[in-house]
Amino acid sequence: MDEQTIRLVSVSRTFGSGDGAVRALAGVSLGFAAGSFTAIMGPSGSGKSTLLQCAAGLDRPDEGQVIVAGVDLAGLSETKVTLLRRDRIGFVFQSFNLLPSLTAEQNVGLPLHLAGRRPKRAEVGAVLADVGLAERARHRPSRLSGGQQQRVAIARALVTRPDVLFADEPTGALDTGGSRDVLAMLRDLVDRRGQTIVMVTHDPVAAAYADRVVFLTDGRLAGDLARPTAESVAARMASLESESESAAC
Repeated sequence: MDEQTIRLVSVSRTFGSGDGAVRALAGVSLGFAAGSFTAIMGPSGSGKSTLLQCAAGLDRPDEGQVIVAGVDLAGLSETKVTLLRRDRIGFVFQSFNLLPSLTAEQNVGLPLHLAGRRPKRAEVGAVLADVGLAERARHRPSRLSGGQQQRVAIARALVTRPDVLFADEPTGALDTGGSRDVLAMLRDLVDRRGQTIVMVTHDPVAAAYADRVVFLTDGRLAGDLARPTAESVAARMASLESESESAAC
């Protein structure tokens, strides 16, 4: 697990200009090992989602390097970044974004269609099996629970066999049972398949499924925690939020 799938080197990102400028990231250097599960946490406005978007090539940093599977994104045109994202990166959001008129297998096959490939039922079925939904392939989203819909969205992100799967609050719209099922499935993808996963979350219970939790405050790294538990994560977050409130006073 020494090989790094994603590496950020002194990454900074500022939004706005002049007196209204907000520095979302300030010189962040961070790596994500192949086959690892990392959770990103921090107080509101700490730069979590900006970090994820820069690492996934959805946004460009003002300074620094983002290296994905050995490729420096700074040297790529927008078209080549788009192609790299399509082939090497999966992304899952809090909202499932499934097309309601399509079945689960049709939704999962969409990225292959967009890449100019005709999805093979066997490869789509294999990814649905990976997320525990092989028997729901012909069901439309309206016949699936929230947790099952998110697992279809994850299967859709995995169908291109990406180097890394980014997840931005993937359990934020789910109830406790659905959330637990999705998190257990993500953990299984790492343990069984060696998938690299980077997840933004505000939930210490969700973060406890990861191998490591990285903390941000004010766009800067504020430490990390290996082999996290919900209790240890909650304690660290309480400390960071207290420090953030004190600094604001």
